[in-house]
Amino acid sequence: MTDVGPMRVAHLDHTSAPGGAQFALTRMLAAGVEWQPLLLVPPGAQNGAFSPLFGRVPIRVGGLAQPPGVSSGSWGSLFATAGRLAVQTLATRIDPGFRTADLIDANTARSAAYGALAALSSRTPLVIHLRDFVDVESLGRFGFAMMSRVALRRADGVVANSRATLASAMPFLRADAVTAVIPSASGLRPDESPRRADESGRPLRIGMLARIDPWKGQLLLLESFADAFPDGDERLELAGGAPFGHEAFEDELRIRAAELGVEDRVEFLGHVEDVAPVLRRWDVAVQASLRPEPLGQNVLQYLAAGVPSIVADEGGPAEWIDDGVNGIRVAPRDTRALSAALRRLAEDAGLRARIAAAASATIGLLTDDEVMRAHADFYRAVLGRHLHATS
Repeated sequence: MTDVGPMRVAHLDHTSAPGGAQFALTRMLAAGVEWQPLLLVPPGAQNGAFSPLFGRVPIRVGGLAQPPGVSSGSWGSLFATAGRLAVQTLATRIDPGFRTADLIDANTARSAAYGALAALSSRTPLVIHLRDFVDVESLGRFGFAMMSRVALRRADGVVANSRATLASAMPFLRADAVTAVIPSASGLRPDESPRRADESGRPLRIGMLARIDPWKGQLLLLESFADAFPDGDERLELAGGAPFGHEAFEDELRIRAAELGVEDRVEFLGHVEDVAPVLRRWDVAVQASLRPEPLGQNVLQYLAAGVPSIVADEGGPAEWIDDGVNGIRVAPRDTRALSAALRRLAEDAGLRARIAAAASATIGLLTDDEVMRAHADFYRAVLGRHLHATS
């Protein structure tokens, strides 16, 4: 097996906006990787979520800035998307870091599209990180077409963040593609589970850690919170910024909180750099995405922190939660079900304590260093298979 020590890995990402994929890559590369990393990004993407890598990982910039979202369906936007993709493909292919890499690792669906196109004329093995389901709802029509017909057909290896995510990609993979399910690096410290303060004499705090985005379920949680605790002193905290143009949705949430009469008990924390102190003060944490969540990094963070959590019973989060043992699973997109679960945990301190103890002991939680080592083993497998096939 080839030694991964000197392996040169070119990591591709199309944005540095504070999203889960970008934070996961930053955490993994900052863990002190066993390979020689290089980050290739478009203009404007070298800052933001990747700032902690400055001075630690070489970052090369080229091509065109990639705006958020995909084609809206109009011919004009379709041609604009295709044009940007073509320019980024060329910029990536001619970059010396790409041409001299031993392995290419695309961190997002967009970077997988232009990375795969650039790799069509290269024998360098391509790894794709799947952090979204391979379907039209998650990727859009243009993104789904590029992922299913181009990117996954070229991939030598695929890393998925959950079994459900990998299953969505299997119909489009080559028979010889190497696959693995590795949770995203989420800053976990399972052996340092924070202790929350004594519950007596203070309001119950419920929280969600997720970027402000309509599909992440903040509105559903807000309405469930108001239904469960219309007149109490319980508090709701929403931790997360509003990237990708969702500032208007945050305004909508504030207006709805006022309409429900709970605005004085709801706090918007914005983007949180250090989540441990926030999780330490929460009594209940919620994941309530409106469509199946591929993984739910927040769920891993809730578990590692020992916070009793409620999750939608579908997708990646359902793979981690044993209902009633290390968390509560509820019917997705169901306001009443979520409201009932909130009341159940609020009224039963003993249940919260049992779930908290089981949560931090959940089998399979990985530190960022362990995630990095799992990727090193995977890169070895992909390169080994590639070298064997071409020898």
